[in-house]
Amino acid sequence: MNTEQLNRLLYGSKLRAYMLMRRTTYTLTIVAIGLLLYAHGVVTDPEILHMIFYAIDAIFGVFVVIYLLRILYGFERAKFLRRTWFEGILMGIILVNLLSTYLFNFPIIYNIFEGLGMPLSIEVYRILVSLYMLLLLLVELLETRVHLKTLQVKPAVIFLMSFVTLIALGTAMFMLPKMTNAPEGMRFIDALFMATSASCITGLAVVDPGTYFTFSGQVVLLILVQLGGLGVMTFATFFATLMRQGIGIKQHVAMFEIMESESISFTKGLLRKLIVMTLTIEAIGAVIIFMTWGTEAEFVSLGSKIFFSVFHAVSGFCNAGFSLYPEGLYSNPLQKAYVLHLTIAALIIMGGIGFPTILDILSPKAMRARMATPWRNWKMMTRVTVYASAALLAFGTVTFFLLEYFNTLSHLNFAEALITSFFQSATTRSSGFNTVDISAVSVPALLIMMMLMFIGASPGSMGGGIKTTTFTVIILSVWTTIVGKRNIEIGKRTIPHSVSYKAFAVFTFAVGFNIFFLIILSISDAQFDILRLAFEQVSAFATVGLSTGITAGLSDVGKTVILMSMYIGRVGTLTLALAISTRAPSTAYKYPDTHLAIG
Repeated sequence: MNTEQLNRLLYGSKLRAYMLMRRTTYTLTIVAIGLLLYAHGVVTDPEILHMIFYAIDAIFGVFVVIYLLRILYGFERAKFLRRTWFEGILMGIILVNLLSTYLFNFPIIYNIFEGLGMPLSIEVYRILVSLYMLLLLLVELLETRVHLKTLQVKPAVIFLMSFVTLIALGTAMFMLPKMTNAPEGMRFIDALFMATSASCITGLAVVDPGTYFTFSGQVVLLILVQLGGLGVMTFATFFATLMRQGIGIKQHVAMFEIMESESISFTKGLLRKLIVMTLTIEAIGAVIIFMTWGTEAEFVSLGSKIFFSVFHAVSGFCNAGFSLYPEGLYSNPLQKAYVLHLTIAALIIMGGIGFPTILDILSPKAMRARMATPWRNWKMMTRVTVYASAALLAFGTVTFFLLEYFNTLSHLNFAEALITSFFQSATTRSSGFNTVDISAVSVPALLIMMMLMFIGASPGSMGGGIKTTTFTVIILSVWTTIVGKRNIEIGKRTIPHSVSYKAFAVFTFAVGFNIFFLIILSISDAQFDILRLAFEQVSAFATVGLSTGITAGLSDVGKTVILMSMYIGRVGTLTLALAISTRAPSTAYKYPDTHLAIG
């Protein structure tokens, strides 16, 4: 029977077969995820765990069969395989592992890791299976095109709701019994706080992640940081392009708003580069961190050292600031690991400068174009973010060094104090790592740190704050008013007044929001002085994560205020942009001018 005859034979049953396969996939995916959550977070009996994993392996086998049937019903089979190459590789790995395990009693994945000196424990296997099943569910949902297209709302709203969903899932996961070492489990408010802090890449913590969470809980924390850093919609849209199809204009608009790109055409090619670049930078960072742990840092196994390296690399690049050490990088084993400090500082700066800027400077295409035409300058957005970030980084380094040289830096020599000052300047604007005792920092230094936190990172980055571009436009607007110019100018270009209005709107929103919630904190947590509360509030809003040590001692009301600050600080500018984008019924009129006394 040739190919054409086979296609004719299958044609009549194609629709029914696809419907049956899709429904089977949905049902089994939901069942498998339920089983994984039950095994991963609740069950302790080994026999029940083995039964659950046998069931999961059976479901995996069904997925492989369904994939083979889809190839059969694809008709243009070579094109189908090229289009679904990634899923095909995953299915191939599953098939090989199932056959080697159940036919030859040789679990190949386990033995590969064991050969590398990293025995793949049942915990790690469970996590890998969980991630794979979630990926499959995502792919199947994307295949039915229910993402974005069935929701007739603005892309920014979908983005906001994706964070709510991620936080809710993280909260539920943290409350499972086997996620923490606490016999009584994790309180709802604490689980919600940690899930919000991780999803909003802030780093404030009411528990010590390194001791309070089990390994499973730490992996969940890491996943939330990674998904929160890039955004759930970024991953969803990326997998849509990777697995089956391209993306439509609505997804392009969503990414345009999320990444704050210069144009939708620029956003079109951004996704694949963004994911690849992120994973590459994190992988390089993890390798360097692996090689530069302090001599006093001890690990129970090679696998533990690798996990610690990956965790801190992802936490650094995503500007989350979570550490598995009780006092972060200020802990005894890491205090003198200055190469490690500089590596994490570099990751923080890269994550906080913005993806459009990194692509404009470091992408192979941009570098080739610049070599061919050396006189070409960076884009205006790149110039503003690089120069503003460099100026703020230098300002923070110098002021922290001068103000703290005889205080928190007094036990260090000149070079060590300079590196520590540089690190604190880098981490203050976007991340929450610390190499000094923040509770011992002087009041003037804390005030300057609050200012730097408030300004924050650059657009389209992992960091928060009002953003360096907003700060630059405000400064230029003030200068234009002082010198009496009519237009705001930068680099022989004119900044539209609408951009200036938006910058002042973002600034006003941020100031008003912080003051409002600081008032609530001063009532609910009056046991702390106002400076510590203000530092905590600004740190939460700017998604920085630095703290003077009061986070765990906050009341439930105080924790609620801070977690709301973290969420709004992560997505607040989008919320404001959504409000601003609401068009007036008509703008084709102008009232007579009036005069108001200013100043």
